Amino acid sequence: MPSLILYVTLGVADFGRALGFYDAVMAALGQVRSADATPGWAGYGPDYDGGVSLWLCHPYDGHAPQPGNGPMVALRATSATQVDAFHAAALAHGGSDEGAPGLRPQYGPGFYAAYARDPDGNKLACVFHRHGLAE
Repeated sequence: MPSLILYVTLGVADFGRALGFYDAVMAALGQVRSADATPGWAGYGPDYDGGVSLWLCHPYDGHAPQPGNGPMVALRATSATQVDAFHAAALAHGGSDEGAPGLRPQYGPGFYAAYARDPDGNKLACVFHRHGLAE
């Protein structure tokens, strides 16, 4: 069965600044920006048939983007090293710290995560949920 989520879109105020941030944090996860995006849009991840993707654009209503208190996008990592690299890239490219890389046993015995906000305030998690567990 395919994933329940098709894509996630985040509104950004400064498209160039957002590209610098997301190019860096997504590269830490082995993802590159899609070449198929229309002007004013940037996408990362597989195409619609390949799984969940993340898209950036200016809000449609023309107002400033407003990140919520509670919404968060969790990005999958394949190792703790990727989580660490994501967090370092986020902080180096205008993001702010919302939780340093480390185990979060309250979410499970192998839940290794880091949290950051992008330059527009959108909260991101990067999670490797099998840290230290036999697969």
